[in-house]
Amino acid sequence: MKILMLGWELPPHNSGGLGTACYQLCKALSKKDIDIEFILPYSAKHDTSFMAVTAAQPQNVNEIIRSGIAYDSYKYLMSDGSQQWLNIYHQQKLFEQAASSLADDKEFDIVHAHDWLTFKAAMRIKQARNCPLILHVHSVESDRAGSPTGNPLVHEIENTALHMADKILAVSQHTKNAIIRDYHIPASKIEIVHNSIEPSDITPLDETNAYDYLSLMKRNGYKVVVNVGRLTIQKGLPNLLRAAKEVIRRQPKTLFLFVGNGEQHNELVSLSAELGIGQNVLFADFQRGKNWRDAFAIGDLFVMPSVSEPFGLTPLEAISYGTPSLISKQSGISEVLRNCLKVDYWDVDEMANKITAAVANPALLNELRKNATAEYEKLTWNDASDKVHAIYRQHVAKVAA
Repeated sequence: MKILMLGWELPPHNSGGLGTACYQLCKALSKKDIDIEFILPYSAKHDTSFMAVTAAQPQNVNEIIRSGIAYDSYKYLMSDGSQQWLNIYHQQKLFEQAASSLADDKEFDIVHAHDWLTFKAAMRIKQARNCPLILHVHSVESDRAGSPTGNPLVHEIENTALHMADKILAVSQHTKNAIIRDYHIPASKIEIVHNSIEPSDITPLDETNAYDYLSLMKRNGYKVVVNVGRLTIQKGLPNLLRAAKEVIRRQPKTLFLFVGNGEQHNELVSLSAELGIGQNVLFADFQRGKNWRDAFAIGDLFVMPSVSEPFGLTPLEAISYGTPSLISKQSGISEVLRNCLKVDYWDVDEMANKITAAVANPALLNELRKNATAEYEKLTWNDASDKVHAIYRQHVAKVAA
């Protein structure tokens, strides 16, 4: 079975969980005698021996380079030697043209596309080849924007594509509900395929932690609460800071570490100062590799207070490095992760109560850590890949009939 997969990123050139989820799902699918060609909008080296990875480049472009960690900036090296920078909307348009042109010369049974950035290309391919179209929804525009519709252009793309799709895969019941609510898609058309994690793929920690200051403070009796992710409205971080003020009042030896970047950075720095807790709050910007791993490991408690989180892999990543989690009930991961603390994102008082109870009670933290680790060690992408494989077979059979 041959699958043409359209995605926007893969590790290590990813800005979030989308690329990681695509990578792990494809790796699991490749063990089921499925031939995957993954089409990306940029050129880079990836550790993907289990599938082919191709950059969709227009004919007059020699190379497309993603700009650092920026989600919306791409550098085009043109065949005439010139350079051009494109934002995410122009890049999405060129990807549509280049990917659909690339597909003309390929043999495949199904086109499988991830999130709105690849949906227009997927629709063009379906129209040209009359092949089954499977759309994988990791988030909808209302989630990302924190408003009912968000960007009308993106909303229109999602609406058209979701109605055109033969099958929709949602990463959680939370996301399925959002698709039905926002786009009036029949529930029977949507299959839930929860994300997961592969413990065997986790890079082990070094003997020393990169966060020397926090390590020193912990030796002096401080506890560390950590958040890793984009600093954006969807993540509910102002509520975490408001809860932090009460936690620090009750437990002054508590520090809060934020690892990530985003448009709310300056707002969050200002808010921590306005709340009078600036001395207890650290912002470490976006991190990769050791600094990223050590951010999870230095924490006594990981907190993901998202307003709306389609799934949310970071609590599982935190557990992989020995740190238990407090997560919002408005997240997809709350549907599958049992051994953690849960709170409504808007309930600042209860969030403060649970963080305070955790940092003040080593026995509670140890119990959470032990039970979460036992749950984590049973996780695998096999269940998700089994569901996707079954859906592939159903649609290939329909075409053959």
